Amino acid sequence: MPDDSLPALHGRSFEDLKQVNEHGAEYWTARDIQPLLGYDQWRRFENAIKKAQTSCEQSGNDCGYHFAGAGKMVDIGSGSERKITDYHLSRFACYLIAQNGDTRKPEIAQAQRYFAVQTRRQELSDAEAADRERLELRRQTSEEFKSLSGAARKAGVGNPMFGIFHDAGYKGMYGGLGNEAIKKKKAIPAKEQLLDRMDATELAANQFRMTQAREKLTREGIKSEGKAIIAHEKVGKEVREAIKRIGGTLPENIAPAEPIKDVERRLRSATPKLIIDGSAAQGLKGSEQPSPDDLPE
Repeated sequence: MPDDSLPALHGRSFEDLKQVNEHGAEYWTARDIQPLLGYDQWRRFENAIKKAQTSCEQSGNDCGYHFAGAGKMVDIGSGSERKITDYHLSRFACYLIAQNGDTRKPEIAQAQRYFAVQTRRQELSDAEAADRERLELRRQTSEEFKSLSGAARKAGVGNPMFGIFHDAGYKGMYGGLGNEAIKKKKAIPAKEQLLDRMDATELAANQFRMTQAREKLTREGIKSEGKAIIAHEKVGKEVREAIKRIGGTLPENIAPAEPIKDVERRLRSATPKLIIDGSAAQGLKGSEQPSPDDLPE
């Protein structure tokens, strides 16, 4: 991303303000970047820094690698100077400050976009990745269910027969078991939606069945309620046969998955672990990995 993705002040951009410490690591001073991020008051900017430090710790990264207290002497007139609080910040620290900044400031919005590309990537655990995959498949299957219902309506299926139409697809795919029979076999409470208890594999198979049934109704120009129901069951049977041929587990034998609402709650409350690569992970310590005593106070 180009340097001008962040606002410049007096002709100096964020990259222009970069310095290099005795360990060969790049850093920025908080006082230098404060105006670039739209903060007039140090007190408010320091609050964003403290939030960023907390975020750094919670995300599994060592705060000492990315934030270091540093005093700065400023002229207060008549040849006198006063020491003020400052911080040396790694690029990752700058990213976290932007993430914890006042989003009402356009400078912060620009900085968030800039650092998201420049600084870090988010690595999901295998379990979290599986949760997200399942959640996305559930969303896609819900959309495909609606699309199939629309195609069925165009094919002549009336409201009283919609349940039978959709059950026909299940019966074809699940060896003669309809929605309620599948839930009974899998000990899924009657009040729960079957799709909400399918794992990613079962969801993907059902999404494929729905997609193929919808395309078949459209491709063959079916305009009969009875023929639409038969067509859906036939597609279900074909999907079942395909699963058999490749040695997959038949869908009625797949154990019910955790309720999808529990997955949604878990993902909403999860604290992401931020992983940064290479020398950036050492932040202010560079590649030499000095002791914390070597960093400026």
